[in-house]
Amino acid sequence: MKTIGLIGGMSWESTQTYYRLINQKVRAELGGLHSAKLVLHSVDFAEIEALQHQGDWAALAEILISAGQSVEAAGADLLVLCTNTMHKVAAQIEQAVSLPFLHIADATARALLKDGITTVGLLGTRFTMEQAFYVERLQQHGVQVVVPDESQRALVHAVIYDELCRGVVKPESRAAYLEVVASLAERGAQGVILGCTEIGLLIQSSDTEVRLYDTTEIHAEQAVEVALA
Repeated sequence: MKTIGLIGGMSWESTQTYYRLINQKVRAELGGLHSAKLVLHSVDFAEIEALQHQGDWAALAEILISAGQSVEAAGADLLVLCTNTMHKVAAQIEQAVSLPFLHIADATARALLKDGITTVGLLGTRFTMEQAFYVERLQQHGVQVVVPDESQRALVHAVIYDELCRGVVKPESRAAYLEVVASLAERGAQGVILGCTEIGLLIQSSDTEVRLYDTTEIHAEQAVEVALA
């Protein structure tokens, strides 16, 4: 079994989900008392959030490069960045470490294409929904992306930072998200990506008939597949 390196804390609310899912998958695959070999570097999300909204992606890259290098030094065999938004600086991290890097958008695209999904809705932070780094990565796999309208993007973004990253789950926010999901389906999305690692805390597949693709679950599962290959 390879050792999975995690860069987490963005936020810790979803990082603990990664930890649980990875260990559950290893136990399901190997049985008995098996658990995952993991190295975790968890950052202070307050620093990350401030730099995101200041647009200082160079500083953010330096923080995550340092985290990646510490994970590598601790003995990890592969690297998982436990966030969608910060894959904006994935290329810089990959260049600074020698570990194989499991990109969350690549993992998600593989899951979509396996199900025959070629047009998908995307929920996430404003950075993920509006900037090119994530949408274009999916398009490289032949997946077309539909994003919410301006007011919906503002709502989705606010719920992530003001509620989910603080461990707050509100029924009214769940209802609002499900309305956005339905509108994306009406615009031709065959499924919807939960493209922020906290969104799975709010809505699940049982809440809607629209296919949901939880990037946290997908990323964690594929990390285990690589670790056990």
